[in-house]
Amino acid sequence: MTTPSSEDLESFRAFEQSGWNTTAAKYDEFFGGVTPVFCEALLDAAGVISDMRVLDIATGPGYVAGAAANRGADALGIDFAANMVAEARKLNPKVAFQEGDAEDLPFPDASFDAVVISFGMLHFSRPEAVLAEVLRVLQPGGSIAFTVWGKPQGGAAGLGILLRAIETHGSMDVGLPPGPPLFRFSDHNESRKTLLDAGFVDPLITDLPHTWELSSYDVLIDSFREAGVRAGELLRSQNQEALERIVGFVRDELKSYDREGIIGVPMGAVLASANKPT
Repeated sequence: MTTPSSEDLESFRAFEQSGWNTTAAKYDEFFGGVTPVFCEALLDAAGVISDMRVLDIATGPGYVAGAAANRGADALGIDFAANMVAEARKLNPKVAFQEGDAEDLPFPDASFDAVVISFGMLHFSRPEAVLAEVLRVLQPGGSIAFTVWGKPQGGAAGLGILLRAIETHGSMDVGLPPGPPLFRFSDHNESRKTLLDAGFVDPLITDLPHTWELSSYDVLIDSFREAGVRAGELLRSQNQEALERIVGFVRDELKSYDREGIIGVPMGAVLASANKPT
């Protein structure tokens, strides 16, 4: 696989920022029933308790920052998409949110006891740069925890169905800017190695199984098409004939998960955590 150039990564970052600003108002409607279910496990992995200073990077609608505040933590959510910050403030009016760049965090060294990243690592153009900033703003002994989707051929079978549908009946070459591999951190060894290389210690990687209960065969595609960025743009860029074939493939694949009208498709996550050395 060709390594993206600096220009490619800048284009990818701009694509992601624009995409999240565009889809922000729809995210909670389409993904509010799936991504928040991992919040408590994420906070547990980071050891979040009352009075801790917690930074939620790529906060999106603020699910994790809100959950941390509910534990009594002093939580702050940050996101580079202004419209996502606005949505987070609407959903969590008592929690602090601000715009900011994960690669250049606007905080002094050792500002936080814990940093959490919910499904953000797969959207960063330079995840190593983000981890370097996390290490800097954590106090000695502080914790990082992040979640990403599981592998598409296993824990996140829903994503696997969607991507196979596009690969089989559409086109993956729709002009998206090259970016880091979507499932890089779904690999336990890669997550562990990346955390160690960034200077963290005691990495722990685990799977978080989850079944996403869909009310219809079209919820999976509709969710990513309306509120996704990378996968969403893949779907939105297909011609009508290809899109119809993709929809038909997904519907057929989901039939095997149908239990009396509830389609329960695996959409699990990988949870990684580590500590800053004392």
